[in-house]
Amino acid sequence: MIGQLIVLLAGALTITVLTVIIGPAVFHYHLLQTDLPVGSDELVHIERAYRDALALALGVGLVVSLLAAGLVTWNLARRLRQTLHGLTSAVDELSRGHYSTRVPSVGAGTELDSLATTLNDMAARLDAVEETRRQLLSDLAHELRTPIATLSAHHEAMADGVIEPEAAMPILAGQTVRLSRLADDISEVSRAEEGQLPVQLHPLTVDDLLASALQEWEERFETAGVALRREMALPHSVTIHADPDRLAQVLGNLLSNALRHTSPGGTVTVSAATHGSTVEIAVADDGEGFTAEDRSRLFERFFRADSSRTRDNSGSGIGLTISRALVDAHGGTVAAASEGPGRGATFTIRLPRAIADR
Repeated sequence: MIGQLIVLLAGALTITVLTVIIGPAVFHYHLLQTDLPVGSDELVHIERAYRDALALALGVGLVVSLLAAGLVTWNLARRLRQTLHGLTSAVDELSRGHYSTRVPSVGAGTELDSLATTLNDMAARLDAVEETRRQLLSDLAHELRTPIATLSAHHEAMADGVIEPEAAMPILAGQTVRLSRLADDISEVSRAEEGQLPVQLHPLTVDDLLASALQEWEERFETAGVALRREMALPHSVTIHADPDRLAQVLGNLLSNALRHTSPGGTVTVSAATHGSTVEIAVADDGEGFTAEDRSRLFERFFRADSSRTRDNSGSGIGLTISRALVDAHGGTVAAASEGPGRGATFTIRLPRAIADR
């Protein structure tokens, strides 16, 4: 504000000095070109009238201009200060861990509004990360509670002589393995979501990929009494650039998920089709399905659609999370669909075809 006023005053002083010096001299020069005698009362009166009118007009104009410019400058400075104060306060709140803080838009210009929007986006992402962290800690506490309680109860039972060590050993060993598997699962899903799982892309035909995966799972489906079918709608041998081991892991997670949620006598169908430059691989079952509310959370770590299921009979809850991360690493997407509970589910992987194959 002070800097703007200094500039305004300097400009007004410059205009005044130049006008007082140059204006009368030019006017006097033009008067001498007339027939009025030099030093006459008429010539003196005309020059005095000019100077008075010039001084009055210049004084009024400068005062009005300074007032208008000062008012505009004060208003802009006030709005700028409010915006910067809001930004500073928001950054201070974020530094304190209050990630729900948002900066209101005060219309202080495109640049500052853009800065406020960017800051709000950053705050929203930090808030989402913090919510994920809290959810992860809650999930971990839930997952650890059961094996720890089991270990504690059996240790107390052995200490009280209620159960013999030999009888408790299988249970203690099983819970220890469960905790070890949980630690491995946490490490795996963290690496997957951070994009640290190595992916080696090679030309691979979809036929070979599905044939290998189905061959590996046929015996398990047969033992469970669930039919495993394959439907191909490919016009020819379609090629993709993929990591065979990682995509086999993805298909294994989807087939394992379908097998767990399909009752004996049910059917799981693996199909493949092309849509332009994309290959779609679908794993569909006629099992339990899921609700529309569960659909948005299926790929979250440790989420299980049926909360009554235990970890032992429903998996770790991270298979779909890892699958999505691996498909993303291949430049593809994975989606889930269901018409509702008891009406089956379909998981669809979409991957780009190799350029030479299109």
